Amino acid sequence: MLDRRPGSQPSSGIDFSLLDKPVQFLKGVGPRRAEALQRMGLLTARDVLYHVPRRYDDASTIQPIASLQTGQDATIVGTVRSKGVIPTRARLRIFQAVVQDGSGRVTLSWPGQPWLDRKLSEGDVILATGPVRFYHGPQLQPREFTLLSRAASAGQGEALALDDVAAGAIFVSYPASEDVPQWALRSLFERNLDALLKLVIKEEYLPAVEREPLGLPALGEALQAMHRPSSLAEAELGRKRLAFDELFFLQLVQAQVRHRQTTERPGITHRRTNELVRPLHEALPFALTGAQADVLRDIANDMTSSRRMNRLLQGDVGAGKTLVALFAMLVAAEGGWQSALLAPTEILAEQHARKLRELTAELPVEVALLTGRQSAAERRAALAAIASGEARLVVGTHALLQDKVEFARLGLVVVDEQHRFGVRQRMALAEREPAPDVLVMSATPIPRSLALTLYGDLDLSVLDELPPGRKPIQTHLRTPARRGAVHRFVDEELEAGRQAYIVYPLVEESEKVDLKAATQEYEHLRTEVFAHRRVGLLHGQMPGEEKDAVMRAFLAGDLDILVATTVIEVGIDVPNASVMVIEHAERFGLSQLHQLRGRVGRGAAESHCVLISQGGELASERLKTFRDTSDGFEIARADLQIRGQGDLFGAQQSGKDPILRFADLTRDEQLLVRAQQLARRVIEADPELRAPAHAAIAAVLRNRWAERLKLFGVG
Repeated sequence: MLDRRPGSQPSSGIDFSLLDKPVQFLKGVGPRRAEALQRMGLLTARDVLYHVPRRYDDASTIQPIASLQTGQDATIVGTVRSKGVIPTRARLRIFQAVVQDGSGRVTLSWPGQPWLDRKLSEGDVILATGPVRFYHGPQLQPREFTLLSRAASAGQGEALALDDVAAGAIFVSYPASEDVPQWALRSLFERNLDALLKLVIKEEYLPAVEREPLGLPALGEALQAMHRPSSLAEAELGRKRLAFDELFFLQLVQAQVRHRQTTERPGITHRRTNELVRPLHEALPFALTGAQADVLRDIANDMTSSRRMNRLLQGDVGAGKTLVALFAMLVAAEGGWQSALLAPTEILAEQHARKLRELTAELPVEVALLTGRQSAAERRAALAAIASGEARLVVGTHALLQDKVEFARLGLVVVDEQHRFGVRQRMALAEREPAPDVLVMSATPIPRSLALTLYGDLDLSVLDELPPGRKPIQTHLRTPARRGAVHRFVDEELEAGRQAYIVYPLVEESEKVDLKAATQEYEHLRTEVFAHRRVGLLHGQMPGEEKDAVMRAFLAGDLDILVATTVIEVGIDVPNASVMVIEHAERFGLSQLHQLRGRVGRGAAESHCVLISQGGELASERLKTFRDTSDGFEIARADLQIRGQGDLFGAQQSGKDPILRFADLTRDEQLLVRAQQLARRVIEADPELRAPAHAAIAAVLRNRWAERLKLFGVG
């Protein structure tokens, strides 16, 4: 619960109307400029205030023009003294501008960009970065430049004093557009920022007693630091506060969901007798890993408490998630409750049912399987066993979600590969009464920060150890020139009785990208390269029955090679497959490559993953990182750093903005943890945010994060 000591309580009667007025009401914004701002997504005064700078340039990084040396990379600030377009014999038109600061002058040259002559005027002050060349004297060729202010004579405001550079100025650059250039945005902030900051002070929800331990400034100070920093460190401090706000309100919504799922609905207090758990544990031919033992302890504590379990179990490929799920299901069975394991594909459901039956062969529990492809008689028998309670362990696909499926006493829901189900789908079984415990599993390792962001409504458990004795998969990086040798190696493995996957990024060839495609390459491989082998094709655009038939044929050993797209990423377990060849590996994310690689190495034979790539230097370095790393969580962290956090919530996201604009999950993990701790503390004390002490939080949540409430189905 937030501390409301004297002097730290924010206003509870928040008036959002002024900051949420249309942008046209700001000083210096007429109808045409308002339309241009709206096209940039800046619809209100608040949008302008939260317009994130794209870069900061410190005066200490800016060089006096007189000190420029040929061959160096330099950043300068100066006033345009003259300009013009110079034609060349090669018909290349070059725009040049002579720029001056207090130390001297230099020519800036933009080959092939004569249109800049209309954009820059004499007297403009610009910041430019680029290499210094020598051509009839030093020239700087800008990679990028920022128009800091328009010439005073143009009536666009005062030119920036060059003395500001020596005074240690921080130059702020914003995302701009053709119709709203950089100088116009700078002018907009210069004329309106002070008034906007006075309004935002009233929206402070975080008292000093909560901010100070985190080293966070007040909201108004943070926005001031973002737009008018006195140092780069101050700008970073402002970003950090705004990042905390994003993370806090995201976690606040998820904390409400978590509270409703685990506390508002009474949970089942499972009775643990060890009559099923102990015999299984003693019969295992191996010891549990330390991570499995820790996770099982957390799950048992959840299930034997009155609080409902709502837990995410993350584990790398082969970490033993299914075994952990089985122990949880047996805890439920010991008290007379049923468990339902929901799988995304029929093949995966059948694999789970077969595995559970093998592990529980000596135990007095029945495993029922329910899928869409069963015969009418099989389906009737499964439904009867489920309804009577005879089947304590139930495995199925989406078929389990149908209304006709009745459980006698459903006490635990396990969702495998949870990202293949929507939130509402995976919670459908959990909506029954009494409220069953929920365990969702994912074999796609993601960094802790991303897990907390995406699944803040769940408690998190991680299996970060692999069972001893598991053979590492040998990963190789090859160029297209060595494809013939790769195919010969595949054939050698097939000759030894193994099977192989060959994966492509596309289903069909495209005129837009020069990539090999599965359907065309399948014909080439089937009729020429591996004409003496049995080759199958699998991709996501095939009808479900045809796709299922191909997967079953490969699983049964009736196919030697499976040519596929990433449809095989999840849901097929073929212990005899020892080779995975991935074409155009540079086109895949590292985490996706790791999931594909996990399709082999499931049997006793040594397994290989061969990446064929013609990418550039950056792609090669990325793939070398993957080649040299087998830890899925380490790969996921590298993938997040390389690819960025992007659209975290995919198609679920609504609204014009990304979920996170200020927060960076690669460096803000500790901030995220503190945000989650505070959010959960607030919701545990006041789930509906009705207490006067939380009025400011409720107002901000309702007015600024309305889209997020819809996203998570809260409110």
